[in-house]
Amino acid sequence: MSVRLRLTRVGARKDPKWRVVVADQRAPRDGRVIETIGHYDAQTSPSTIVIDEERARSWLARGAQPSQTVAKLLKIKGIEAGRA
Repeated sequence: MSVRLRLTRVGARKDPKWRVVVADQRAPRDGRVIETIGHYDAQTSPSTIVIDEERARSWLARGAQPSQTVAKLLKIKGIEAGRA
């Protein structure tokens, strides 16, 4: 099973908010998740990024791969993504 750190959309129409989740890469974007580790709101100034650093590092150590967007968010928060 390939596990990814990625975003899932929540919030109202035209007011997107995103959860940072751990999910099987085969699951749909807003489908079943293994764990929610944070959230992201790009519409605030500055953008709100909240990620549980301990859980993110734990999943990355176990081989979970972040999506491109989540890798950028992790870099902003100072968490090494370790992408190959």
